[in-house]
Amino acid sequence: MTDFATDGNDGSDIAVVLPGMRVSYEGDALDESGLAGSWPEQLQRWLDDAIAAGVAEANAMVLATADVMGRPSSRTVLCKGLDHRGIAFYTNYTSAKSHELNNMRYASATFPWYALHRQVHVRGAVEKVSPAETSAYWASRPRGSQLSAWASPQSGIVPNRRALENALRSIERRFADAEEVPPPPHWGGWRINPDVVEFWQGREDRMHDRLRFVRNDDDWHVERVAP
Repeated sequence: MTDFATDGNDGSDIAVVLPGMRVSYEGDALDESGLAGSWPEQLQRWLDDAIAAGVAEANAMVLATADVMGRPSSRTVLCKGLDHRGIAFYTNYTSAKSHELNNMRYASATFPWYALHRQVHVRGAVEKVSPAETSAYWASRPRGSQLSAWASPQSGIVPNRRALENALRSIERRFADAEEVPPPPHWGGWRINPDVVEFWQGREDRMHDRLRFVRNDDDWHVERVAP
């Protein structure tokens, strides 16, 4: 556990500072009449805005999963696919997140664009992307990232950093003469096929705008939620 109290300080100054930390949100209104016709179009609009504003890792999203006991965990991943089917990301299929996705088949993700006072929340059932889609995305990755995917036993316990570096060197030797590195059999994509996609716009005095697309079978409707 991290000890925040140093140099004899009991940490009470932090307790005083934290309640007073706040940002005034003064974003433009998010109105039903201004929404795109579908959630993928609206998400693409806001993603484009984040990219244009210079937001670092604009496609980063906080992915939340749960184990069979219902205990949640979250981490940041990168969205690498967006269409009417959902949002996709790629990872090791033996990772902790993949085990939870395999067991529960449901997840949520949040795009936190703090600089724009916006966030988008997506939740729904998950499925693996097709091998063809995985291969297409894999081919776009830098060679170093490809080799690391082979070398890293993601979420597995390793004795030290040197063990990881040794594993990477071994993989580098294995594919030294290969013009192209194939995707590992234990690596691929997941897609969240959403039931709900909520668009949140920060507003003055915390009276935020929250509009969400909700699916009912094959139909979608938009509803406003109180902040």
